[in-house]
Amino acid sequence: MSMLSDFLSQYGEYHNDLYFKDLTTIRMGGHIAHFIYPNTIDDVQHIVRYLRSEHIDFKVIGNGSNLVCGESEYEGVVICLKKIDGYEINGEQVYAEAGVKAPLLANVLAKNGLSGFEFAGSIPGDVGGLLYMNAGAYKSDMSAVVDEVLVLKKDELVWMKKDELEYAYRSSIFQRHPHWVVLACRMSLVKKDSDEIFDLMNDRLERRKASQPLDKASCGSCFRNPEADFAWKYIDEMGYRGYKLNGIEVSEKHSNFIVNNGGGTAADFLKVVYEIQEKAKEKYGIKLIMEVEKFNC
Repeated sequence: MSMLSDFLSQYGEYHNDLYFKDLTTIRMGGHIAHFIYPNTIDDVQHIVRYLRSEHIDFKVIGNGSNLVCGESEYEGVVICLKKIDGYEINGEQVYAEAGVKAPLLANVLAKNGLSGFEFAGSIPGDVGGLLYMNAGAYKSDMSAVVDEVLVLKKDELVWMKKDELEYAYRSSIFQRHPHWVVLACRMSLVKKDSDEIFDLMNDRLERRKASQPLDKASCGSCFRNPEADFAWKYIDEMGYRGYKLNGIEVSEKHSNFIVNNGGGTAADFLKVVYEIQEKAKEKYGIKLIMEVEKFNC
């Protein structure tokens, strides 16, 4: 083992044989030279401090549900926060770490009669990813419930208040500071009958199953909705529903989902994305902005 792998192995579960295609929901991407599941927030701090001091590139990921990665090897270190998954409930106040799965937390909160996080019940991501992009659904998002976020800035752990986070539609300050590491949050929810919360979450899940290709490899919605409208309408009007390029397809079921039917690459995916963006600008004068993050492409 190398000096780097020896160091990383002290702070979690180390791998050198993983691929982005096995770690992302769209199932694409190349080999990762160094991969680590840290065990604790302190471990993350130790790892990041060392990597920065040695000028070693790194990427922090969670569930990989909003990430498209290129086929070439990534020679840096991927830090996956899935094991940083603690949570605590104290009355209507909730502490949740970045690796907690959003649907799991939504169900736990529903059982405790806490409302406000229902929108995340069928989002296939981790809390860290939701905080990073201000994820949301059904006219709500993380900004509606978050009080503060624990962030590793340089070598320092800092609690940032909500008014510092620059939250907007699918946007946050974290997207403009990619080397900050989002580690946990505190949220405020409200008391409500558990059965009512579960009924709402189950109804929304059934609606998603009926209208979205949840059985296909994808990143979820590809484009942000333009103001006061829906991205899928423009995609449909331009004739892209069902469009295919190699293994990539604009879903027949929901045209704002671009799915990987097998063998699709990031280059294929982005070619389809850029073509749709170009046509939308040319035909309607609108800019369709990707929700999906691209990496090592």
